[in-house]
Amino acid sequence: MFMRYFLTCATFGLLAASPAMAQEEPAGPITVTGSVGLVSDYRFRGVSQSDEQLAVQGGATISHESGAYVAFWGSNLSGWGTFGGANMELDLVAGYKLPLAGGSLDVGATWYMYPGGFDNTDFIEPYVKLSGTAGPLNLLAGVAYAPKQEALGNWYLTGASAASDAEFGTGYDVPGDKNDNLYIWGDASAGVPNTGLTLKSHIGYSNGNSGLGPFATSVAPTGEYWDWMVGADYALGPVTLGVAYVDTDISSRESAYLQPSFSKGQDGTGSIADATVVFSLTAAF
Repeated sequence: MFMRYFLTCATFGLLAASPAMAQEEPAGPITVTGSVGLVSDYRFRGVSQSDEQLAVQGGATISHESGAYVAFWGSNLSGWGTFGGANMELDLVAGYKLPLAGGSLDVGATWYMYPGGFDNTDFIEPYVKLSGTAGPLNLLAGVAYAPKQEALGNWYLTGASAASDAEFGTGYDVPGDKNDNLYIWGDASAGVPNTGLTLKSHIGYSNGNSGLGPFATSVAPTGEYWDWMVGADYALGPVTLGVAYVDTDISSRESAYLQPSFSKGQDGTGSIADATVVFSLTAAF
């Protein structure tokens, strides 16, 4: 999820850094913001969704002065996390954000879609986010809970079962199984005065199914794990350059039962949740 946050934070940073235009007209009740970006690896909660390759991402948000908003966000996919069709993730979001104790409370839901893919891989995930400041720090805490759905179930108990089904058509271990998923996270960022530099960090905790869902993936690989990130963004006019160190506590031993799915090229060697450095280039509008 936090690659989405990279783009979101970069968008806010670009908008804040942009000089005010002369004779700017008063803002209306509707505001449209968005961003497009290129990342060296799309990491969703610490796990690569682009087979450790480049991904093009972007989205837009339409906000009303009341606090209501709708948004969409998309990225190409490869390897783990693909479900046929366009090999694309499209997130549709709706929520409401209101001021609270000097910060804000944001309540909404994300519908994760995979256009052209299998219907039972789409799922909805409501969330609550609380943001504020503490001195120079911008802080955010969030909880996302996806109720029981087929996309989150244990359809394959092991990666070997998925591989056998792909090769011999042996079928799912537990077809139609449903499970839920919990994700708790915190973000912190701080701008360096008189520069375009922003330092950022993230930590998240996942708790969900310990097997593989439809099409041999999982929102919470190994069932329970932590992910984290530390990095920096630098604003250069309308563009933001980003770099981040991303890692999880998923060991090769813990994820062995997910193979061969849980590896680059799905060849069963290595892990797509190992530590990596992700580079990003983002433009906001």
